[in-house]
Amino acid sequence: MRKARTLLSVYLAYMLEYRAELFLWALAGLLPLILMGVWTEAARGGGFPLSPGEFARYFLMVFLVRQATVVWVVWEFERDVVEGRLSFRLLRPLDPYFEHLAAHVAERLARLPFVVLLTLLFFYLFPEARFQPEPGPFLLGLFLTLLAFLLRYTMQYATAMLTFWTERATSVEEVFFLLYLFLSGTIAPLEVFPEPLRELALFTPFPYLVYLPAAFLAGQEVALFPGIWIMLLWGAAFLLLARLLFHLGLKRYSGQGA
Repeated sequence: MRKARTLLSVYLAYMLEYRAELFLWALAGLLPLILMGVWTEAARGGGFPLSPGEFARYFLMVFLVRQATVVWVVWEFERDVVEGRLSFRLLRPLDPYFEHLAAHVAERLARLPFVVLLTLLFFYLFPEARFQPEPGPFLLGLFLTLLAFLLRYTMQYATAMLTFWTERATSVEEVFFLLYLFLSGTIAPLEVFPEPLRELALFTPFPYLVYLPAAFLAGQEVALFPGIWIMLLWGAAFLLLARLLFHLGLKRYSGQGA
């Protein structure tokens, strides 16, 4: 716990030095709010399973969930390996997994004020999206968001381990990002997907990164079970894969660039 507090305080101070950049990162996540305008207008014509107000609430939650679950560890780890900075991290009595995780958590705390301001602006522009969730479901939604963040972080960390073999793990992550973008519910809620595609998507980890916590927070009916079990199963699988690739990759690591 002492190490965790130290890491969080150090990385929070580091992130606060880049407040303007954090604001731009938050603005870069406005895609769901743009799509919300498209889908609410389309829903006014009928023929969709969600009403315009439900679409607005859903995409607002997508925006908030994505702000809380953004991950960039593959780019950092790739740079560490290519530039030899991983050598210094390995000298510390702490696994790099937790050091990068602390940086992500600190960034969430530093980003929070900007996210709140953008949310208030959204409520002003789209009053139909305003609603007051019950305390119990709201806390459970936050728990689902935390699980989604840990799952996405572990997935990307496992991808980052490929740097030991390719030195361009970010190219693999870009392929995963395309799947994430279309299957996670970022572009559209799963209710508007064709039935075969929706059933197939639910067996992948992607809908649980955005759709499950966002739809639950928006007050929609979602299958918490087996949803949570699938999240835990995928999380355990990627964590084991990441640990295996890390130990195998260290045998190949030569500290190039150091």
